[in-house]
Order: sequence, then structure tokens, then C-alpha cells
Amino acid sequence: MNSKEKYKALLEEEKDRIVEMAWEDRTPFEAIEVQFGLKEQEVIELMRREMKLSSWRMWRERVQGRVTKHLAKSTIEDFRHKCSRQRSISHNKVSKR
Repeated sequence: MNSKEKYKALLEEEKDRIVEMAWEDRTPFEAIEVQFGLKEQEVIELMRREMKLSSWRMWRERVQGRVTKHLAKSTIEDFRHKCSRQRSISHNKVSKR
């Protein structure tokens, strides 16, 4: 399946979540690949399609120098950070304290 077919197969909610994960500093591209099956280049293409040109350029500039977006380059060992909306997305039954 090529990039265009993968893009067309994604639901709007999945595209929104990928964009959100791509904007998060501590979410590596590998996590997006595991969850959605999109490699880094495919995420870049999706971001280009889903965002305004100025927003995409801002995101690319931000991501290019960020080592936390790549597990192999990162020195962070604890990638358990999660989005505040994760419970509603993954239906985790985590109790609030």
C-alpha cells in the first residue's frame, strides 16, 4: 500500500490524532508508526496535506532540529508522557486521583 492509499484509508479522527501527535514534542515518529503504520516521510506528507502552508513550514522548522522526535537520536529514556485527551481516545479506564 503506497502513501496515497494509506492517507485515503485513514479516518478524519485518525488524521486529527496524527497531526496532534506530530505537534507534540515528546511523541517520536516511531510511536506514530506503531499506532498508525505511517513512516516519518508519510507523516510529513500527511501534515503537508492537512495544514496551511505557513503552519506546515513552522512545524517542519520545529521538528527538523528536535531530537525527541526520533528515538534513535533521543537521550530521553522515559517516553510514557501522554496527551491529556488520551483517556477519551484510547478508552483507558484510568481512575482520577
